[in-house]
Amino acid sequence: MTSLDADPAQFLIDFYDALNHDLIETDEDAAVVIDRYHTPDIVQIADGHAIDREKLIAHTRPIRKNKPTARMDVHEAIATGDQLAARYTLHVNNRKRDLVMDVFLFARFTPDGRMRESHVVTSTR
Repeated sequence: MTSLDADPAQFLIDFYDALNHDLIETDEDAAVVIDRYHTPDIVQIADGHAIDREKLIAHTRPIRKNKPTARMDVHEAIATGDQLAARYTLHVNNRKRDLVMDVFLFARFTPDGRMRESHVVTSTR
């Protein structure tokens, strides 16, 4: 994985590509996958809704069932220390529909690249 400081945009792309690959392309236990990419005390605030580790694991069920493909266009990304801020467009294709979302992400990561906290605001086009 690319260093957070060296190239924050590539770090973010690599993080989500690897997470999605492990969730969609393997039969590995979802909890093991989530723990590989997130700290045990992870809290994600997505559009005002808190998502802890257990909710994150539950969220993997429809992802694994629908097997969507996704592509990120990172427009801006900056990092300082363990913090990353980014603005990107997420293109998701699955068997039911296609989505395009504008995403504003503010996150903190551990030195080994796991997410410990994030705040996300999205707008679907």
